[in-house]
Amino acid sequence: MDFAFDAKTQQLQGELLDFMDSHIYPAEPVFHQQLDEAPDRWSAQPPIMEELKAEAKRRGLWNLFLPGEHGAGLTNLQYAPLCEIMGRSGALAPEATNCAAPDTGNMEVLAQFGTEAQRKQWLQPLLDGEIRSAFCMTEPDVASSDATNIGTRITRDGDHYVINGRKWFSSGAMSPRAKILIVMGKTDPDAERHRQQSQVLVPKDTPGVEIKRSMHVFGYDDADHGGHAEVVFNDVRVPVENVISGEGEGFAIAQARLGPGRIHHCMRAIGMAERALELMCRRTTERVAFGKPLAEQGVVQHWIAESRVKIEQARLLVLKTAWLMDTVGNQGAHTEIQAIKVAVPEMTTWVIDRAIQAHGGGGVSQEFPLAALYAHARTLHIVDGPDEVHRRSLARRELRKYQQK
Repeated sequence: MDFAFDAKTQQLQGELLDFMDSHIYPAEPVFHQQLDEAPDRWSAQPPIMEELKAEAKRRGLWNLFLPGEHGAGLTNLQYAPLCEIMGRSGALAPEATNCAAPDTGNMEVLAQFGTEAQRKQWLQPLLDGEIRSAFCMTEPDVASSDATNIGTRITRDGDHYVINGRKWFSSGAMSPRAKILIVMGKTDPDAERHRQQSQVLVPKDTPGVEIKRSMHVFGYDDADHGGHAEVVFNDVRVPVENVISGEGEGFAIAQARLGPGRIHHCMRAIGMAERALELMCRRTTERVAFGKPLAEQGVVQHWIAESRVKIEQARLLVLKTAWLMDTVGNQGAHTEIQAIKVAVPEMTTWVIDRAIQAHGGGGVSQEFPLAALYAHARTLHIVDGPDEVHRRSLARRELRKYQQK
């Protein structure tokens, strides 16, 4: 295993770091001010985002996440340090570079499983950053950690599918720029357990699609990156050609989508932890308590040292996982993908929590990005499969080595 970054990665790192310093960090307060001053937080995107996107395109920092002909052609190992850099800004840099979830996962699905017509109609506008999208999988009435529980029905009726069901935490769906929804539901409840589900493309303006409300996360509406919606589907009709890859392929598509999504979350989370550690170091060198800077207090030094150790450990595991995904594929990296999905959120919430503590009251306020970073990091213990499900799978895989003897 060689985790040294090649020349192309180092070049993009330098360009991205410069973009962060010259445009992203200065834009953070402007973006949130424009969002707060808008008559409706969902009506329009803050103007500065379009400026950032134009600059990112001009610099060639666009669609870095997507391998192959449709994207920048980077490997997972090449993209990992770039995704980490973008993660330092929360939602701003990922969207400015067209590398924001859930669009990344949806573009990967369309690139890998979509027909030529589906790619032309929906993938290309997403690649160009002209529209956004949402992924509708999680449901309020079932334990969505088991994807086979999904209750939404997708029923064939001649040349159409009729969709009935209720989703929530459909990320991105609150945005007026979200034009297409990828909806997962059951087409055949009597089929084998993992062949019951399908995924279909549903234009957001289709009759019967009702955006009920915004779902808040620790009080945040997450309007800065499209929010999370409760969506009701009432006899929604779409043509049969809107199915992705075919009936019964929904679970397999979801698994293929979640692999890259999980590692992208972890890459960004390491950037979040680095930002929190930097803020903690700066703050504790500036504040004095009991006659000396906080940075000279033993407990604070312990937090800083432990943060560095935990970040480095997590980063190495993520890089190993990226390398395995590139060399043996997602299935071959299954154990490591699950391991980082447990380890990285745990590390990130720990580091951000200590940074908040070091900031005192300011740490939980809007004065610093720490509270928002913590809220996002805490959700990573749940999204794309809760920690407990990944630990269960990891344990079973370990035990299998001994049970077969």
